[in-house]
Amino acid sequence: MSKLLRKPTSNRTTESVTVVHDVSTSNSPLEYVGFKVVDLVPGATYSEALQKKECCIVALTGKINVTDHEQTFNNIGTRESVFEKKPTDSVYVSNNRRFEVVAVSKARVAFCYSLSDKSLPTKLIKAADNGVENRGRNNNKRLVHNILPDSDPSANSLLVVEVFTESGNWSSYPPHKHDQDNLPVESLLEESYYHEMNPPQGFIFQRVYTDDRSLDETMTVENGDVVLVPEGYHPVGVPEGYESYYLNVMAGPKRIWKFHNDPDHEWILANE
Repeated sequence: MSKLLRKPTSNRTTESVTVVHDVSTSNSPLEYVGFKVVDLVPGATYSEALQKKECCIVALTGKINVTDHEQTFNNIGTRESVFEKKPTDSVYVSNNRRFEVVAVSKARVAFCYSLSDKSLPTKLIKAADNGVENRGRNNNKRLVHNILPDSDPSANSLLVVEVFTESGNWSSYPPHKHDQDNLPVESLLEESYYHEMNPPQGFIFQRVYTDDRSLDETMTVENGDVVLVPEGYHPVGVPEGYESYYLNVMAGPKRIWKFHNDPDHEWILANE
């Protein structure tokens, strides 16, 4: 059984709150990144005390209210499906705070965590604040929504981004990694991928491998799965007829994204 592939669950904490994923440093090979997905019915409430973690709350679908009991942000969230391909609203909450999420409509919410020891202001990251960019050419095209990039000083460690990959294309490609604390050449960032497919019966392939192949795992990833990337290269391939969405969470000792391409495959960049 894969140590890196997590299937969705239906762990109901109450009749109105379902925890779909709960990845933590205690139940995964990750030391810096945590990730949770929660489904809420209208009117449902989910709350949490962060302690030594910071969190980016992403309204994947539906509308929610979010409060840290000092600031409240109402009716955030912009879409009923991630494949509307428009940015959504998020809220950053720092360590040692308690937050509460209330569903205005049926909602799926992602909670992106990393270790943190410095308190920062709570911040609403509006959909309009997302940096939107198109990357790649030919069969290497993807649409990127930068929710919490390293150019934004709002977080201590967290980096959060959404990526849409077209049918028959590759993403996180050519294969790249960021598992060495070797700045300015490369940074050490763990990563998680939350995947969705359109249509939902689809699948994609994701490989996670290191140079010495001490880690080398290729996974068939289905709708709602999570893939963990503690180290190594991590390309994604999308079959013809299906679109791919993933939400990335990255964190490490330094909040900067500097990656290293697999030299065996870097030559394809000359064709872009």
